[in-house]
Amino acid sequence: MSVIDRGGHDEHEHTRDDDEDRPVSGWRLAWRLSRYLRVQYYFGGALWVVVIAFPVLTGLVLKALFDRFSEGAAADVSQIAWLLVLFVVLDVIRQAFMWLAIATWPYWWNAVQTLMRANVLRSILCAPGPAAGRLPASSAEALNRFRDDVEDILLLTDIWIDVTGDAVFAAFALTIMFSIDARVTLVIVLPLLAIIAGTRVLSDRIKAAHSAARAAAADVSEQIGGLFSGVLTLKAAGAEDAAIARLREHNAIRRVLEIRARLLTDLLDTLTASSVELSTGLVLLLVAPKMKSGEFTVGDLALFTAYVGWLAGLPRRVGRMLYRQRQASVAGTRLLRLLTAQEDDRTLVEHRPVYFRGAAPSATPPPPLDEPFTRLEVEDLTAHHPSSGRGIEHIDLVVDRGELVVVTGAIGSGKTTLIRALLGLVPREGGTIRWNGRAVDDPGHFLVPPRTAYAAQVPRLWSASLHENLLLGWNATDVDVMHALQLARLDDDVAGMTEGLDTIVGPRGMRLSGGQLQRALAARALVRRPELLVVDDLSSALDVETEQALWEGLAARSVRGAPPAALLVVSHRPAVLARATRVVTLEEGRVSGDPRRSTGIPA
Repeated sequence: MSVIDRGGHDEHEHTRDDDEDRPVSGWRLAWRLSRYLRVQYYFGGALWVVVIAFPVLTGLVLKALFDRFSEGAAADVSQIAWLLVLFVVLDVIRQAFMWLAIATWPYWWNAVQTLMRANVLRSILCAPGPAAGRLPASSAEALNRFRDDVEDILLLTDIWIDVTGDAVFAAFALTIMFSIDARVTLVIVLPLLAIIAGTRVLSDRIKAAHSAARAAAADVSEQIGGLFSGVLTLKAAGAEDAAIARLREHNAIRRVLEIRARLLTDLLDTLTASSVELSTGLVLLLVAPKMKSGEFTVGDLALFTAYVGWLAGLPRRVGRMLYRQRQASVAGTRLLRLLTAQEDDRTLVEHRPVYFRGAAPSATPPPPLDEPFTRLEVEDLTAHHPSSGRGIEHIDLVVDRGELVVVTGAIGSGKTTLIRALLGLVPREGGTIRWNGRAVDDPGHFLVPPRTAYAAQVPRLWSASLHENLLLGWNATDVDVMHALQLARLDDDVAGMTEGLDTIVGPRGMRLSGGQLQRALAARALVRRPELLVVDDLSSALDVETEQALWEGLAARSVRGAPPAALLVVSHRPAVLARATRVVTLEEGRVSGDPRRSTGIPA
């Protein structure tokens, strides 16, 4: 009984080049997973082993029952009746073990899936260095890895239980059969050994086909995600037919690759089924003369016939285990691409607690500031996009307490790259960042609330309440939230909403206007009470009056020294430039004009 039957599932691009992939052993990953929640794994596994090996007993009862039937009129009716009752009782006992196993196994199964997904997500969110270079090109591809690749590794660990049960059954069954007739038993075993050899031959092709099918499935998911996210663009451009045609083209490629992978796995199952039929035929051929002479009874034939079908489970599951090992290796490689270069496959299966029964511990509050913000210094900062090669070079920048520093320039001049490299969201190739005179080695972990908060250029909201979108788990009082709304000039808008802060904003905040989205991002950053507020083109969708009020409030707060104590803003808007303490103009990734204006050096 495989986990496919247990769970009801059916069997069945990148940020790094294949040459850079680190080798991953599916066996090693599965072994480490088997050591997680060992009580549940071994207890639940023992139940499944009993279920799988149980037909040994029912086969013996069948042998005795058919031997009594073959006696004809001399048969003891009471013995036959008791054997029938025993057969039914054994089947009921087996069903009881099966239901107990079904009831206990899902906890381990779901816990291990959660463990691997949490480990990968923890690396993306918390590991040193920017995650942008590790993430796939689309969220759909990332979801495929979190869903399908995690399950591929888990299936290998799971099938070990099935193989163990089949091995236990085979050991007892073959011993019994060998004691009855050694030659017939050997004839049955030979076709089964041929199946294992055939599986070894096909395993490399299965790995290659599975890897190609996974990549094609991710490509289709990416196309579907693009259709949903860009539906308005497609309609405005009249490109609906072209987009659907492109999706059909990619789906056709996926269909071919999935069929190829499925055919290879089905070929193994076909070979196994053929071996059962061949073994049954050989048994009938060999035992016919012996049955005439009485050396082989009807009960022996019933036992051999019953055991042959169950014995086929061992080579079939060994074959599945071998190609699942290939699948797990592919899956582990794909998941490893999401981790940092300093992490390895042990990080994927690192043992940590999961919380299905009882509440998880409360979130750790942010550490208090060790000292108030006084100055941020950037020297010789250089960063480029790997795909285009464009970026920033040798940027110097200073932000002092109480200042509003504006970074401006033409589209494509590197403004957003500068901000993201400063905050550790993209890799920097060179340069030094100092906070209050101390060098910052990992800005992605250091320049976070309550030191800094970032309002990005593109609004990112979830289909949840506005209140949830503002906090995102941050521990803030109602007073803090109201102050943030007032400072972001969103308080009047919230007051006009029927459900106020409990209003569901919809996917990507689609129920809010463009200006409300931008001010919600500002409020999300401000509720964290950062010392330094970093803003990327915040007011592009605001009307003139709201924009003026917004920047008046933010600039006044920075001058008074209350959080935020300083602002670093990417913008070309006159309302912002008029209030700037200093303006840094970028041109083709470099500071243009007098560099002393961007570093605070008097002219």
